[in-house]
Amino acid sequence: MSEFVQRLKERLEPDLSIADPRERISTYHDMPYALFRYAPSEEFELRRQVTMLETRLTERGKRITRISLAECLEEAMQSQRPLTEWYAAEREQGVATIIQTLHAVLAEYAPLVDLVAARMPPDPDPRRDVVFILRAGALFPAYRTFSLPEQLQGRVSAPTILFYPGDLEGAAGLRFMGVLQAEHNYRAKIY
Repeated sequence: MSEFVQRLKERLEPDLSIADPRERISTYHDMPYALFRYAPSEEFELRRQVTMLETRLTERGKRITRISLAECLEEAMQSQRPLTEWYAAEREQGVATIIQTLHAVLAEYAPLVDLVAARMPPDPDPRRDVVFILRAGALFPAYRTFSLPEQLQGRVSAPTILFYPGDLEGAAGLRFMGVLQAEHNYRAKIY
């Protein structure tokens, strides 16, 4: 069993299985979310393991909502122009310009936090609902997920797990996709 699968089964799953997991996954009452770190190279295995975790939690009476950051990115892009125009713009303007433009779209014009919040369960029961935020790697390198948990503060009431592709540096530093400089200011629990 790989190290991340062991953490998922032995640490995250027991915490999400209890009647009200909010206190286990966070010490802040207005931040009922945590991050689950895994190596970017384990993306496909993570997806498989999350599907099995979802099945096990559902069997215990939990209701799982999945939010794909890849789908949020696509929605944000299409809110500004058709995808074919994005591809043409990349060929004409270059990758660096498109990365900057995508960051601006996700930060200002179609804020990622709003797209994620719109996909949250409409009337969540914190004792039953659990939210999984997946596919964060799709945002690389245009948008770091560093600010997403903080921006969701006050907008999330169900236990929420952001599956984070990256490396742990020290006790609470995370390097997005194992490439970018580590951010050390995460207040959310890191599994």
